[in-house]
Amino acid sequence: MADKITAEKLFNTLVETMAAEKPKSVSFFEEEKLSSVSSQFNRLFGRQKPLHNLLGGGKSADVLLWRNKKISASVLTAATAIWVLFEWLNYHFLTLLCFALVLGMLAQFLWTNASGLMSRKPAKVPRFVLPEDVFVNIATAIGVEVNRGLRVLQDVACGGNLKQFLLVVFSLWAGAVIGSWCNFLTVIYVGFVAAHTLPVLYERYEDQVDNFVYKVLGEMRNHYSKLDAGLLSKIPKGKLKGKKFE
Repeated sequence: MADKITAEKLFNTLVETMAAEKPKSVSFFEEEKLSSVSSQFNRLFGRQKPLHNLLGGGKSADVLLWRNKKISASVLTAATAIWVLFEWLNYHFLTLLCFALVLGMLAQFLWTNASGLMSRKPAKVPRFVLPEDVFVNIATAIGVEVNRGLRVLQDVACGGNLKQFLLVVFSLWAGAVIGSWCNFLTVIYVGFVAAHTLPVLYERYEDQVDNFVYKVLGEMRNHYSKLDAGLLSKIPKGKLKGKKFE
């Protein structure tokens, strides 16, 4: 009896060993699932959330990703019209503001007098009032972003990371060069157009863009390693430890 049990155990062990060594065949749907899972780990900057969630997931993300084409096209058209008025037609903000106020007063004047002539009781003209919370929220948001940017720059300057410091300095130098080519309004308009075109293009061609960016980053990493080995590693480093500002 013991021999039979031992033989059965050996047979079962042999079968399990052969099953473990035999490569399992993967179906077409499983292969697609595996490829999609592996592609998630190769997303740009290691992100795991969808692009819509990274942009806020609200109405602003819907506008940037063209979920509602009419609203997105209207916003982009309005920004283009403002840029054309100020940049190409050489209008000034004070001129446009005065023209808009004159048109508004003229519309209210005609509304009041026309309704009084056509009926006994003059119609009540609607009043346009901007809420005070809008200005407070805008000022608060701008102040938070400015302080955050200053905090980041100070952390980079005092952090002692030479690679990060050089990257930030190069970015600021590139911004200064771009600012010398065109005025501030054009830079804002280009950034606005890029914010309304690049996210939707990236969402449509996500895999191709990720592969291209990773290839470029690999080439830049190779060039930086060569530069580090030839020049940066020979620069003497101090023992100062910067403290990060909270």
